[in-house]
Amino acid sequence: MAKAPSTQRKTVCLNRKARHDYDVLAKVEAGLVLHGSEVKALREGKGNLVDAYVSLRGGKPVLHNLEISPYSHDTSGGGEAKRSRGLLLHAGEIKKLTQRLREKGLTLVPLEVYFSGPWAKVEVGVCRGRKKADKRQALRKREAQRDIDRAARRRR
Repeated sequence: MAKAPSTQRKTVCLNRKARHDYDVLAKVEAGLVLHGSEVKALREGKGNLVDAYVSLRGGKPVLHNLEISPYSHDTSGGGEAKRSRGLLLHAGEIKKLTQRLREKGLTLVPLEVYFSGPWAKVEVGVCRGRKKADKRQALRKREAQRDIDRAARRRR
């Protein structure tokens, strides 16, 4: 009997700044269109989401500025590290995203690149930008929660 593929999630890279700069309203999991040895490079952990963003071109989602450094054992010369890559979503999901993005102030932000079994996936968030005061307030709230958790651990 064939073995079922692992559904464990192995994170390649996170966009930590996105969670600081934006309020994440909804999340969508999308597949990545990759070429050549990019999958092996991602398995080595050579992905970077800094300055990456998602746009809808002609009704199709495209991920821009995801940097995948060349695979260490690739002899073909690799390719462009920062190129536009297509995202794989169902038509209904794309329709929901386009309707949601019509609302003022919302944008698509890549949050995480990971492997779900053998497939490379990207988690895309529908986000609203935070103002400076909101960022400070979120930071205070997070620190207060840490203090509460720390005190609760000490009481045990």
